Amino acid sequence: MLALKTEKQLKSLGLNSYEVKIWTALLSRGVSTAGELSDIANVPRSRSYDVLESLEKKGFVVMKLGKPIKYIAVPPKEVVERVKKNVQEYAKDEIKKLSDLKNNDIIDELSTLHTQGVELVEPADLSGSLRGRHNLYNHVEYMLKNAEKYILISTTQKEFIDLVKQFKSLFEKLKKKNVNVKILTQINSQTKNYIDEIKHFAEVRNTATKARFCIVDGKEMIFMVLDDSEVNPTYDVGIWVNTPLVKDLEKLYLN
Repeated sequence: MLALKTEKQLKSLGLNSYEVKIWTALLSRGVSTAGELSDIANVPRSRSYDVLESLEKKGFVVMKLGKPIKYIAVPPKEVVERVKKNVQEYAKDEIKKLSDLKNNDIIDELSTLHTQGVELVEPADLSGSLRGRHNLYNHVEYMLKNAEKYILISTTQKEFIDLVKQFKSLFEKLKKKNVNVKILTQINSQTKNYIDEIKHFAEVRNTATKARFCIVDGKEMIFMVLDDSEVNPTYDVGIWVNTPLVKDLEKLYLN
């Protein structure tokens, strides 16, 4: 019987519970019939043929010629390579679909609807919460890309390193757009090398504060409300606001 952790990892290859049981049973036998595998894996015989047909289509098994029908297990390393190739091809197709959609007239129509909708919204309503560090950083990236004049980021030394790794190329593009980037963080032996990586694209200033926020053009801000060293990235939380009052808060950190 497989350990729960192993079974969960095998499911990441795109297999369901029955497929995991039948395939691992076949690996232990090398060559076997559907009936034999059903008994070994404790899978109903009525399902074993469907499961083996599915595994064959996915490239995990090969059906042996002759009678009775037997199946041969494909070596695990080869299976991983096949799954990897299929995922890459699927991702490539999906990216192409998204690229085609981005260049489609429907996006222009939707963008027009969004612009008209925002114009009807009261400034106080242009705010919201974001959950999960992945979502937070996605929104920060969106804000940075749309910056026109300047950006102010305050962050911890741990997060500073993450931001450099993720946004270094974007900081370079912002520099070419003449967008002024200032970053407040703790300057020490841990951050020094990362500061050197972006020193031509951003000005890094030392600060003792652990406040985490990003302000763009003095009107849009995202404020992370939790300590990144004490919270799981999945549960990180940020508040986004779009208001000219952000300028007042910005002055406290720049003066």
